[in-house]
Amino acid sequence: MSSILDRLGIRPLIAAGGPNTNHSGTRPRPEVFTAMIEMSETFVRMDELLIAAGKEIARMIGVPAATITTGASGGLVLQSAAAIAKDDPKAIAQLPITDGLPHELIIQRSQRFGYDHLYMVPGGRFVEAGTEEGCTAKEMSDAVGPDTAGIIYVITSGRAGPSVSLEEAIDVAHSHGLPLLLDAASALPPRANLTKYVNMGADLVSFSGGKAVRGLQSTGMLLGDPKWIEYARLNNAPNSTVARAQKVSKEEIVGLIAALDAFLAVDEEEETASYRRDMQLIVDQVAEVPGVTASVKHDDDFRLPHAVIEFGESWRGPSSIEIGKAFLAGEPRIYLRHGDSRVNGIAVDPLNIQPGELEIVAETVRSTLVRATSGERLNA
Repeated sequence: MSSILDRLGIRPLIAAGGPNTNHSGTRPRPEVFTAMIEMSETFVRMDELLIAAGKEIARMIGVPAATITTGASGGLVLQSAAAIAKDDPKAIAQLPITDGLPHELIIQRSQRFGYDHLYMVPGGRFVEAGTEEGCTAKEMSDAVGPDTAGIIYVITSGRAGPSVSLEEAIDVAHSHGLPLLLDAASALPPRANLTKYVNMGADLVSFSGGKAVRGLQSTGMLLGDPKWIEYARLNNAPNSTVARAQKVSKEEIVGLIAALDAFLAVDEEEETASYRRDMQLIVDQVAEVPGVTASVKHDDDFRLPHAVIEFGESWRGPSSIEIGKAFLAGEPRIYLRHGDSRVNGIAVDPLNIQPGELEIVAETVRSTLVRATSGERLNA
């Protein structure tokens, strides 16, 4: 691999900031590539494969229905298309033109997020409910009109402002005969979330097939009600639809199944304990650095145990963003979680750290922070 990177003139990095797409996403499991190589030598009808794979994923997870998408983001496009066109061939063919079709999607203003424009790809248009400070169930219900096609809900971090609860949003949607469209892209682990939201009544739930599942970063899955899953499938490639560009290859499909097999077989308590031990090593390395507080955190902001290094009032070193840039410019090149509004500091995510890299990350974090406190200029 180094010869390929040398040819392209690209320096590799240690991915200690989690499965961020801009930094190569996740580290696929070996089983993924074994399945993909086997599938590469076989040809099938893609509609048959997608239907069968959806049924298998639903069986494995324990939900009524599933279908495969191009990442969790591709799932958002399909949620919107399904809500607008359903299974009407004429409507499916005309998207993103929505003339004569209900195409408004209710979203809480406080839940607007960086990727929500994907719901607009098939022609959906937002109607915001509430304010940036929060929303009530009544405000959400009052926003519904004759052109409403569905209600969007986002699984956010524990620091999100007051909003309509998922239970309330589901009730509002169903009371108006509308689907509840849920973005749960990063809500794994815990693995229980794979069934939790569907069991609560969410009609279409989008998860990443990369990230913690560790399939290919280009894969995702929609879980939910069989009727709405079928609507999503009909609006997806390989059919001639607005989502035609969102092709999932036969190799990616079986790779995701292999990744899910491995993901579901893991003992989550043992996995969490292992990650916690690894992150404690980072914390111990920086415990005595002046001006910082280090701890292992595992909550709604950190789905896996993270080593979180926060800058206190006495910190006189560079900002989180400057520190992050310095790590990316250094040798070895390290990507850490930085510039996050939820943390005044940096964090280490264990998911993509490979054998032999943990000690390198721990020592580089310690030495860089010590240099920063001494006033030494960091290269960035």
